[in-house]
Amino acid sequence: MLIALAAVVAGLVILVWSADKFVDGAAATAKHLGMSSLLIGMVIVGFGTSAPEIVVSVLASMQGNPGLALGNALGSNITNIALILGVTAVLSPIIVQSNIIRKEFPLLIAISALAVVLLIDGEISRYDGMILLIAFVAVMGWSIYTGMKGGDDILVGEFEQELSEEQMSLKMSIFWLVIGLLLLVGSSRLLVWGAVDIATSLGVSDLIIGLTIVAIGTSLPELASSIAATRKGEHDLAIGNVIGSNMFNTLTVIGIAGVISPLGVDSEVIYRDLPVMCVLTLLLLAFSHGFGKQGKITRMEGSALLLAYAGYTAWLVQSGLQQALHHTV
Repeated sequence: MLIALAAVVAGLVILVWSADKFVDGAAATAKHLGMSSLLIGMVIVGFGTSAPEIVVSVLASMQGNPGLALGNALGSNITNIALILGVTAVLSPIIVQSNIIRKEFPLLIAISALAVVLLIDGEISRYDGMILLIAFVAVMGWSIYTGMKGGDDILVGEFEQELSEEQMSLKMSIFWLVIGLLLLVGSSRLLVWGAVDIATSLGVSDLIIGLTIVAIGTSLPELASSIAATRKGEHDLAIGNVIGSNMFNTLTVIGIAGVISPLGVDSEVIYRDLPVMCVLTLLLLAFSHGFGKQGKITRMEGSALLLAYAGYTAWLVQSGLQQALHHTV
């Protein structure tokens, strides 16, 4: 099991590094091709920061480990809100000013509700996966349309400021785009193998491993980008990263995994993980929308999110220990 643990650690380190290089290369390439800053931020960067979850879940589904794929998607959503925004808000309160971001909150809630409707019957069929992918195309079209209409929105300025700091030639952009993608796939294979081996050795379900170790690891790019954005005063970019990532995770990660191989949904997902994800999404709306005043996630609210994440993780650890004890008996 030590080899598997080393594989997980090495896989996560390479995964985080390669995801960062892939996003940089993809964004710079798109900029050289004349794509607007807003589209790069919403489409290229949004897809890139969810690339680890997508690749890991696709490989897990192809190798017959659907629990790992589903756990990674839901666990990453929970980690993004409770851990990443919690840590970021504690370091520096997150002020929400962008109208584009405000319009995406109801959309994120609707997407979460769609996931509940599709998962509650205990299965994600290929038909369900197709529904999620079609919804993703529709959501991206709507987001791009509303984003282009809000040309003077503060989020546009933050995207432009962020991209202006990245000066990379076209050759280097393509180089890091390709290298980043290749390393993403390679490190994901290593991570999935190690995670499945650990789960088998301990007698813990791959769902638990996906919700904890893998979810935290694949969410590290969002943590790094959110903290960096907040330190620069780009608060809307920080929360936009999380909202975009959660949309991608729910629609594309679960959708693609379901199309590749229908997923069985454990009862724990329906009664534990889905409700936690939905409650956290509603809390995010309540904390950051403002409702007539300026939206702001305070340090106290960030601390509340971190406490919620600690409680949820303790719940998962307890479930994992029960599974391990049952396995050894």
